[in-house]
Amino acid sequence: MKSDVTQQFHDPSPERMREALGGFATGVAVVTCGAVGKNACAVTINSFTSVSLDPPLILFCLDRSAFHLVRFLAAESFAVNILSDTQMDLSNRLTQEVMDGLEDLDTGALATGCPVFPDALAALDCQRERVIEAGDHHILIGRVVAIRPPATVDPLLYFRGRYAALRR
Repeated sequence: MKSDVTQQFHDPSPERMREALGGFATGVAVVTCGAVGKNACAVTINSFTSVSLDPPLILFCLDRSAFHLVRFLAAESFAVNILSDTQMDLSNRLTQEVMDGLEDLDTGALATGCPVFPDALAALDCQRERVIEAGDHHILIGRVVAIRPPATVDPLLYFRGRYAALRR
């Protein structure tokens, strides 16, 4: 017997969208802007993806109400730190609305001077290419100008509203 999926739908309310999209496992990253030790800021994200390999473009999304939105919109560059499974505390710390959550953390820099974490799985240093307003978010597109290659560690994952781990 064939199932009639047309009878099994709901309107795409914000709650239903969150529930449905929560079933898509994502990696966790921290995006930084500003210079190391000079007005740097950071935010934890899971809305990150590759856009193009040639030219090398990536994107991430920030909610219009994000604490550091104005700083990211004004920044000419940013770095994406893809977190490893040992960096849950860092992820949690940088979801908080703090002016500079990097003060006592070990950071370095690649080409643009934006902070990168040496323990991150990988880091992508980017020049801002474009910002697009879309719904309740801004989409920030960056051209990758430098990469710190991936370490041989597992990623920090997010699934159904909480952290998850790879099963091997």
